[in-house]
Amino acid sequence: MLNRRHFVASSLAMLSQPLFSTRATASTSSQWAAWDARVTPPNFDPAKSNPWGLHPRFLPQRVQTNRALVPGDIHVDAVARYLYFIEDGGTAMRYGVAIARGNLYEPGVYTIKRKAKWPRWTPTAEMIERDPEEYTQFADGVPGGPTNPLGSRALYLYEGSRDTYLRIHGTPYPRSIGGRASSGCVRMAMPHIIGLYDRVRAGSKAHLYPPERLLTATS
Repeated sequence: MLNRRHFVASSLAMLSQPLFSTRATASTSSQWAAWDARVTPPNFDPAKSNPWGLHPRFLPQRVQTNRALVPGDIHVDAVARYLYFIEDGGTAMRYGVAIARGNLYEPGVYTIKRKAKWPRWTPTAEMIERDPEEYTQFADGVPGGPTNPLGSRALYLYEGSRDTYLRIHGTPYPRSIGGRASSGCVRMAMPHIIGLYDRVRAGSKAHLYPPERLLTATS
């Protein structure tokens, strides 16, 4: 049985100074569309657009899977820093991700029970206790928007009916992709998770593999 913390969420570890405000604002679908456009590069081509300077292997691409996997599920290879969205016909869309730093990464099999566009972010009690100087100021939450730590989209991971506070989400720090940066969550470049979001069904499984074990796939 894997040990898991009950209070884990994405962090601001890549920031030296906060870039967002906690001022409450009403988020609307028109704002979401404007924000989507703001974080998406001009003439965006998922396989080629790379204004962040990521290694090319972290750009989205379709790959063959070499074992039977359930279409619609997500698999995260913590070693290679890949997220696979499993498709019909033995293929998957592969994306580069960042995972949690240190021992904050939580391997396991989770259910995606909630999805959100431009979600609000609130640090967990554990995060505030661990680093009160960094997080106490955000205890009441941060409205959604392009500088919010959860970015453009979030998939919420549950164990049974319990919210684990683990997320697969966009990030305003895309240069963290390929590294270990968060306090538990899996990060994606915002345009990449925007493209993935509508394909993910509530009730699908998210398999987060241990950092020492590879998810085998052909690329």
